[in-house]
Amino acid sequence: MSDYGGGEHEEHDDTGFDYEPPEYEYIDNEPEDYVEPEQHGENGYAIVNGDGQPVQNGEGNGVSGDPNAGASKGKVMLQQREKKVPNDQRTTTPYMTKYERARVLGTRALQISMNAPILVDLEGETDPLQIALKELAQKKIPLIVRRYLPDGWYEDWTCEELL
Repeated sequence: MSDYGGGEHEEHDDTGFDYEPPEYEYIDNEPEDYVEPEQHGENGYAIVNGDGQPVQNGEGNGVSGDPNAGASKGKVMLQQREKKVPNDQRTTTPYMTKYERARVLGTRALQISMNAPILVDLEGETDPLQIALKELAQKKIPLIVRRYLPDGWYEDWTCEELL
């Protein structure tokens, strides 16, 4: 008897074992968002047109149909860290919303279940969610809540600062 489940017949065919993987053609193109090194502005940021696409040969696209696309021609795109609102100029409420609370507790409970260090006294508690609730009550959760504003800027709040 063979290992393939057949009897001792030699006339069975092994057509299933002649598999050759298909050959793929690899295209050697540059990515569309590639920017030539000389296309950087004075601060080292990539120069983009109004659609966020890199400028080709120092000129904007102009085909987008967006009337405001030419307004940002030649300007540099701000990095994400530059859109942070300073802590003394934050405008959102210092209260944690129920959605932020749910996300913070779920994230911290997941971290605790994956053996992250626990920052409060356990007192015999084993449930990660209950431990996360205890950490939140004592304001010991080491997470930062990022609130995005409609204009693209954001505010960072620690769990200690939120009430």
